[in-house]
Parts: sequence; C-alpha cells; structure tokens
Amino acid sequence: MSSISVGDRVSWQTSQGRTSGRVVEKKTSDFEFAGQHFTATSDDPAFVVESKSTGARAAHKGRALRSLRSNDA
Repeated sequence: MSSISVGDRVSWQTSQGRTSGRVVEKKTSDFEFAGQHFTATSDDPAFVVESKSTGARAAHKGRALRSLRSNDA
C-alpha cells in the first residue's frame, strides 16, 4: 500500500532528468490519461502529478514517485 497522498510533494524521473511537483489525484481503478491506459488498484494506486517547474501533469505508479520533505526541491 502506498503512503503517498494528494497534496504530497514528490519527485520522479523524466527523459530530461529528475523533476518535482505535487500529487493532485490518486487513482485506485483503471483510467485513461493523455491517451494512455493506466491500471490501478487500491493496493497498487497510480497518481496524477503536477510539475513544479512547468505545471504539466503526468500519471505515474506510486513506485515511480519519491516523497519529498516540505523543504526539498
């Protein structure tokens, strides 16, 4: 079970390197995002995150996200 929640500050890997932002939505059932199908369950949720630098949103599994302390990046 993931300990990440909506509003948490997180970082994740992109093709340009590591970036950070916040969790804006937690998904616990399958969903479509940006034309892609994502599988999610309550035991293995996915999260919609918003980049701090660009405001762009992306969807990731919890295992791809790293929790940040409030004073980190």
